[in-house]
Amino acid sequence: MSSAPRRTGAEPTVRRVVVVGGGISGLAAAWELSGGAEGQGGVHVTVVEASSRLGGALDSQKFGGRPVDTGPDGFLGRRPEATDLCRQIGLGDALVPVAGGGAGVWAGGRVRPLPRGLALGIPTRFWPTARSGVVGLRGQLGLARDALLPRPDVRGPIGDRSIGPLVARKLGQRVVDRLVDPLIGGIHAGSVDDMSAAAVYPPLLTAARKRGSLMRALRAELRPPPDDPPPDGPPPLFWALEGGMATMVERLRSVLIARGAEIRCGTPAEGLERRAGGWTVLTGGAPLQADALVLAVPAPVAGRLLRPHDDEAAGLLSSISYAPVTLVTLRVRSDAAASPLTGTGFLVPRRSPGPALYGGDAWAVTACTYLSQKWPHLAADGDLLLRASLGRFGDDRAGSWSDAEVVDRVVSELGELIGLSGEPLETLVTRWPQAFPQYRVHHLMRTAGIEAAVARLGGLAVAGAAYRGVGIPACIASGRAAAQAVG
Repeated sequence: MSSAPRRTGAEPTVRRVVVVGGGISGLAAAWELSGGAEGQGGVHVTVVEASSRLGGALDSQKFGGRPVDTGPDGFLGRRPEATDLCRQIGLGDALVPVAGGGAGVWAGGRVRPLPRGLALGIPTRFWPTARSGVVGLRGQLGLARDALLPRPDVRGPIGDRSIGPLVARKLGQRVVDRLVDPLIGGIHAGSVDDMSAAAVYPPLLTAARKRGSLMRALRAELRPPPDDPPPDGPPPLFWALEGGMATMVERLRSVLIARGAEIRCGTPAEGLERRAGGWTVLTGGAPLQADALVLAVPAPVAGRLLRPHDDEAAGLLSSISYAPVTLVTLRVRSDAAASPLTGTGFLVPRRSPGPALYGGDAWAVTACTYLSQKWPHLAADGDLLLRASLGRFGDDRAGSWSDAEVVDRVVSELGELIGLSGEPLETLVTRWPQAFPQYRVHHLMRTAGIEAAVARLGGLAVAGAAYRGVGIPACIASGRAAAQAVG
C-alpha cells in the first residue's frame, strides 16, 4: 500500500502513524503502512509495545531440542492471509503442512475418533455420528428426529442467535455437549451457550433459517460450487512454521526496521491526547506525535485509552470479556501412553463426568494436542511432545495453581484420559491470562458500534482478535484493514 505525502508549501511531509501494540495484528498493520508487499509506503511507522518483546501470543521456545510454539501452533489453511504474508516476507519455504488427520473426543470413558461429516462440531450426516459412539442413544434420537421429523424454528429471522440453544433445539443437547461445545467452545475457550453464531459460524445461521433438517441444510450450505474446484486441490487444513511462529515475528521486525520503522518495546501507552490534525501518545518517556493511530491492543486496554475521548467506544470495548488459558507442554517417552495415539489430539467436553482421582471436580484439561504427530518437524525418535490446554471462560482454576501443581494435575488427568505413565522428561508451563475474547450474541453489532465510534474520532482505527476473528489469519486481516483505514 502506498500513501501520497502531504505537502506544506513546496516541501513534502511524511505522515506519521503510531501502532500501539506489537502483536501480530499490530505488526500486520505496520507492514501494510510501510508498503505491504510492494515495500513502498509514504508513512513513517512507530510501533510501541508494552512488553519486552513483540509478537503477543506468537512465541516459540526450544523444547526437547526443537522449536515449540507456546501460543498458537498453527493457522488455518483455508484463509490466505497468513500464508500470503509468510511468502511475502520470505518464509514460504518454512511453511509446514499438518501431518496428521483427524482428532478425538473423550466420550463414554475413552477417547473416540470424531465422526466424519462435522461442520465445526455440528453433524451434517446422521450415520457417521450415530455410529461413532460419541453421542450415545440420546444423541442418536436427536439426530434421527432432525433427519425424519425436524423441529421448526420457533423464532422469526433475527440477526444473531446463540450457537448452543440453536443446535440443541434442532439436534438435541447431547450433540451440543459432546461435539459442538468441545469444538467451537474449545476454539474460543468459552461456552456455546451464549456464543454468537453470526460472528463465529455464519453458515449455521443461514442453514437454521431454512425449513426442514438442519443437517441437510448445513450440508447444502457447505457444498462447494460444482464448477469451481480448487486448481491445485484443497489446501492443507493447517500450516505451521518450521522454526516456530516466532520466526514470523522476527522476520516482520527485521523488514519493518529495514523500511525505516521504529520499534519500541517496553513502552506502554499510558494515554492519548487529541491535537489539531492528529494524536499524541503519552508514554513513560517523550510523547509521540502522530497523524494517525492504530490501536492493536486488547479491547479493555483500548477502552481505557479511549475513555476520555468517547464514552460509547470505551463502554463497548470494555464489555468484551476474555478467557484465560494455561498451556502445558510435555516431553514424554514414546511408549508412555497405554496405547498408540491416533490423529492430532483430542477434546474433553465441559460437561463430562470429572476425573475419578479428584472426586467431583471437573476436568481441568480441555484439550490435548499430539504435537510431534501433528507437525512433522517436531517428530523425533524416542519421545513424544504433548500439549495440554487448561482454562476457559468462567474456569481459571489453573491460574491459582503453581506451575508444579499445574503439571501434576495434567499428568494425573492424562493418566486417566490416555493411560499416560511415568514422569515427563521435560515440562513447560505457559500462561495467557487474556487468551481469547468472548464473542457473545450480537458481537458483530458491538464491533460495528466500536468501529463507527472510532471512525468519528478521525485518524484512528482498532485491530486485533477482539473484533472479527481470533485466528492468526483473521488478526492479520484486521491489522491490514486498520492500516488501510488510517493510511
